[in-house]
Amino acid sequence: MEAEEGKTGNPRCFLDIAIGGEVEGRVVVELLANVVPRTAENFRALCTGEKGVGPNTGVPLHFKGSRFHRVIKGFMIQGGDISAGDGTGGESIYGLKFEDENFELKHERKGILSMANSGLNTNGSQFFITTTRTSHLDGKHVVFGKVIKGMGVVRSVEHTPTADGDAPTVDVTIVDCGEIPEGEDDGIINFFKDGDMYPDWPTDLDEKPVEVSWWMNAVDSAKTYGNECYKVEI
Repeated sequence: MEAEEGKTGNPRCFLDIAIGGEVEGRVVVELLANVVPRTAENFRALCTGEKGVGPNTGVPLHFKGSRFHRVIKGFMIQGGDISAGDGTGGESIYGLKFEDENFELKHERKGILSMANSGLNTNGSQFFITTTRTSHLDGKHVVFGKVIKGMGVVRSVEHTPTADGDAPTVDVTIVDCGEIPEGEDDGIINFFKDGDMYPDWPTDLDEKPVEVSWWMNAVDSAKTYGNECYKVEI
């Protein structure tokens, strides 16, 4: 998975996530359709909601409004249960479940997007995003994508307090989702439409400037923006 991110021709999708009712930010993923086209298409269509209502569950085949129901710090965050919301439900665009496509891709680092399942050939709509390398899942769960922007948002979800069953104690919700058309901006910059032209996380920069002056200007801009927000609050 070393191809240049966002320039492979693979689909890109976004998940806008809220924690406790407050929007935290956007996660952008690349779906590795060049390796697992069927699995990637399932996730893409669930992001757009284009398939309508699922014949098995009777709910929209759409991630919008669904929750991250399981969070394990130092491991992964899991969501996509579009019907029950607690890890017992879900439905794919191909039927209730569909088969494991292949296990070519590995859980080799943080930010891996993989199918949650309950055993062999039981893929539905549930997925997880790793927050560390999880090689013990190789050959058991189908990897089909990776986070290319917004890993900081994933980290925020990862650190959400949990109760029994690793369920977050506050709602962690996908408030919007969809596909990013090829060639279009991913929406990370100025995501909150507040005039802040720098991403919240430096890792989300499209390019990493090497000039010290650029970083100094960015710091000054952030300070100025913060001061203006403070003045508005008081």
